[in-house]
Amino acid sequence: MAASHSHDLTTRPPLSESLLHPSIARVNADESEIQTSLPSPFSRSLLRCRQASRSRMDLDVVNMFVIAGGTLAIPILAFVASFLLWPSALIRIYYWYWRRTLGMQVRYVHHEDYQFCYSFRGRPGHKPSVLMLHGFSAHKDMWLSVVKFLPKNLHLVCVDMPGHEGTTRSSLDDLSIVGQVKRIHQFVECLKLNKKPFHLIGTSMGGNVAGVYAAYYPSDVCSLSLVCPAGLQYSTDNRFVQRLKELEDSAATQKIPLIPSTPEEMSEMLQLCSYVRFKVPQQILQGLVDVRIPHNSFYRKLFLEIVSEKSRYSLHENMDKIKVPTQIIWGKQDQVLDVSGADILAKSITNSQVEVLENCGHSVVMERPRKTAKLVVDFLASVHNPDNNKKLN
Repeated sequence: MAASHSHDLTTRPPLSESLLHPSIARVNADESEIQTSLPSPFSRSLLRCRQASRSRMDLDVVNMFVIAGGTLAIPILAFVASFLLWPSALIRIYYWYWRRTLGMQVRYVHHEDYQFCYSFRGRPGHKPSVLMLHGFSAHKDMWLSVVKFLPKNLHLVCVDMPGHEGTTRSSLDDLSIVGQVKRIHQFVECLKLNKKPFHLIGTSMGGNVAGVYAAYYPSDVCSLSLVCPAGLQYSTDNRFVQRLKELEDSAATQKIPLIPSTPEEMSEMLQLCSYVRFKVPQQILQGLVDVRIPHNSFYRKLFLEIVSEKSRYSLHENMDKIKVPTQIIWGKQDQVLDVSGADILAKSITNSQVEVLENCGHSVVMERPRKTAKLVVDFLASVHNPDNNKKLN
């Protein structure tokens, strides 16, 4: 009995090991059974087979993790490669993602053979619809940063201006400010947006168009927001306008600061338009340039048209015809269009209010989107619901 008891102690694992590691206990127990029930050569062969099997299992587990890691690495490497090789594609994906996140849907509408591309959110209701006009060489998606902070119960429409992005570009198109106003009116008619007067917002070139639109089609518009609009005549030229006149005199139209063709020129344009100094990676700058270069000849043609005598002071010539409640928003440090333009407008538009934003340049929509949205919402509430003091969340 003593010998038998001694044999059990040498072939079984300690109790603590069995409790903590049941799998080890089972394997060791199986091995002890093999050793006691089979002749020695058979026992050793079977043990070697078991050990080899366990090694293969361990290798399979390792391979599984390697494959899983490789699967995760593929999209990461694809993203890095896209960032380095095709940054313009990432920019398009970025805008697609934000449109989807904010619930903005892209649609097309036609006036005869002319196509308009626009994005929208919501449906017309008891509150005025909001039509948003972007600036020179931009597109409808520039408003996404503001849309993010606008109430979802507003009907929003952002349209690509004539010749921009998804809207038709024709060599026969009238690109003057008045010509663009007429095109936008066609778009409004196509959507029947003027079935009820709407609120119109425009920035820079789009502000010029918006102001003239309100003068030409007063029954379409119930209120107006002009964000650092172009088209005004100043008593003195700022540094930017002086530079443009020098380029015009030297016929160096290839060097227009607002039409960059290299990452360095893009960086300079961003610094010109923004008071806030954005740290933009070189690859993103390259992507922004890559997106614009195919359109630069059009941008050059458009720019020369809107600064010509026919269009340069279009808003100035029509501002006294604007009768709807008007909000004027301007960045105090605007280097493109001087902030004194706000006072020029306020003196000519009877029912107007001015909002000057400190530490803000020409790109108000990009630099101060939350503030811009709040100002617009508060303005709409004060004009259309005087008793409603609803604040922007």
